[in-house]
Amino acid sequence: MLPVSTRPRRLILLAWCAIAWPGLACAGLSVGADSIDLPGLSMGGLKADLDPGDDGKGVAVSLSASRADVPAMGWKKLGVGIEGDLDRDELGRWVFDGRVRLKGAPGAALSDATLRIVADESANTLEVDIRQDKASAQLALPMDQPTHAQITLKGLPSGWLQGLVSTVWAGKLTTGKVDADLALDLLGEGVQAAGQFALDGVGFEGPGGKLAGSKLSGGGRVGVDNQQDGTSIELDSSLKGGELLLGPLYAALPSHPVQLSLSTRSQKGELAIHRLRVIDPDALQLEGGLAFDAKGDLATLELDHFNARFPAAYDRYGKGLLRNAGIDGLSATGDLSGNLSMARGIPSAFALQTGGLDLSFADGRLGIVGLRGGLDWSATEDRPTTRLGWRSLQVLKIPNGAAEGSWRSQGGTLALEKPLSIPVLDGQLRVLGLGWKPGAASGERLQTSLALTQVDMAAFCRALGWPEFKGKVGGAIPSLRYVDDRVELGGGLSISVFDGFVDITGMTVSKPFSDVPVLTGDIALRKLDLGLLTSVFDFGNITGRMNGAIDDLRLVAWKPVAFKANFLADEGGRISQKAVNNLTSVGGGGIAGGLQGTVLKIFKTFGYRRIGMSCTLKGDVCSMGGLGPAKDGYTIVEGSGLPRLTVLGHQRDVDWPTLVRRLQAATEGGAPVVR
Repeated sequence: MLPVSTRPRRLILLAWCAIAWPGLACAGLSVGADSIDLPGLSMGGLKADLDPGDDGKGVAVSLSASRADVPAMGWKKLGVGIEGDLDRDELGRWVFDGRVRLKGAPGAALSDATLRIVADESANTLEVDIRQDKASAQLALPMDQPTHAQITLKGLPSGWLQGLVSTVWAGKLTTGKVDADLALDLLGEGVQAAGQFALDGVGFEGPGGKLAGSKLSGGGRVGVDNQQDGTSIELDSSLKGGELLLGPLYAALPSHPVQLSLSTRSQKGELAIHRLRVIDPDALQLEGGLAFDAKGDLATLELDHFNARFPAAYDRYGKGLLRNAGIDGLSATGDLSGNLSMARGIPSAFALQTGGLDLSFADGRLGIVGLRGGLDWSATEDRPTTRLGWRSLQVLKIPNGAAEGSWRSQGGTLALEKPLSIPVLDGQLRVLGLGWKPGAASGERLQTSLALTQVDMAAFCRALGWPEFKGKVGGAIPSLRYVDDRVELGGGLSISVFDGFVDITGMTVSKPFSDVPVLTGDIALRKLDLGLLTSVFDFGNITGRMNGAIDDLRLVAWKPVAFKANFLADEGGRISQKAVNNLTSVGGGGIAGGLQGTVLKIFKTFGYRRIGMSCTLKGDVCSMGGLGPAKDGYTIVEGSGLPRLTVLGHQRDVDWPTLVRRLQAATEGGAPVVR
């Protein structure tokens, strides 16, 4: 092999001599170089063998490089092998036909491809045609300006472009094929490209999973300017089908075309989309921008204008954004328009307007029908008064009637300007005051005070699936706050029911609209009329007044997991035979004394001095108690008068599901269950 200087001009000169001088070509020529640098190309460990063609025409060329870098394509440290024949055609052009094999290229690009190069000195053009399987790439460039090229791609696997993409973005192309007609310029240490493209089932993944696409198809125009200080991209496209994720903005694209335009700037891992425009005719139109930090997290979101039509807007575009706000499983019909600003996932301003919107989420526990009007809020500026009302409202499956309120944003709080009356179950719920802080990242987000008057208790129970209690319910909630993701009852709630009072204090509900809300609190019962209470159930009649408490109550997914309960009727009264039997079955006990079993069959009611029962639930076990200890158990009923009746409980620890079955059987008129 002839040793050759590493200076590229000398290597090229020797190759040219082998082709141009027949005498030298007949003898063959081998050349090599430690490295060679050309515009846009750097190779090392270069070897070239030039031999006469088999038919005595042209030159057989075999070229290899142990390391090749193409910065514009993002290709580094590739192995290169090229073999073929070089000759002049009838037009005097130099034509090379052969094969190219690359090792280490992204997506196995050009692992075994045909290669045709045509150099036309008179036209000052160099044309390169590469084909592998059904993919092809054509390159045309001026011979005196190799930094400019026209590129045509057809059926190119998107993975082949991974290196090129890596020069402007840290993401990865995963699936699909690309067609494109591009103009490419190498400018110093940067690259500019512009042209048309078409996608067929293309997928990509960004760092951290915050930017992604799947099975995207469509086309449009793109412009890329990649320089040392950052990369700018201009895109105007029409996409259909597939999925797209931009931080909290998730899109499930329809089968019809959706217009997507954007202008981006990336620098030091940060990505800013200065111009974002989406037009989906039957679902969503929006204009705005957003930005991501170096970790791929959403930094800012500015929707200057949007117009959404439901349910299509939510199904195709709204799920990610609302899930980020803690709302999932939304059902919606109607329209909504306005603008929205967010920073680090926290809203800083919004203005919303609807001509008619129906919403339901949290499995129907919260819903609104006929929402009409608007809200205008800013974290930093006072905004004018707006009006917002509805035809009906449902909270925890309790129906509420029509109402309309005046709202105003001042000092970052969106407040109700005057009290609002809402019809509810033949009564009224008066919202005496309400203040909401949408921009609060933590701490108090909502505060309100409520008053409830003349609510039909039977209708209230039906709405919640409870046994129907008779009468009217009223009460007041001096302070109800939404702090972090928790509802807090401040000052307590007092409800007038069964001619007595139920006082709820210290109540909190964590994650109230999730699948597993957690409720804690204390309940005090004062002077409840047992006659009214027991008339609701098929339990048997008891007269008198009852006091009690349910302390340290804890419900998970609205089911009790812990509490300390005690109930006491100590003012005397009458108890029916049926109520005695049911109390006995619940306590897993019996009647004290053999004679009393016979007496129980004769008399229908009995006098009592005291009735008491307690239950402490921990895990799945309820520790039972009563008025006090007795032989082999505890006393539940202490009789008075003749015949004197005493009811005992014998089981101290009862499995909670078993106790529930006993209570259900007792209150529904079934046979006693004692196990």
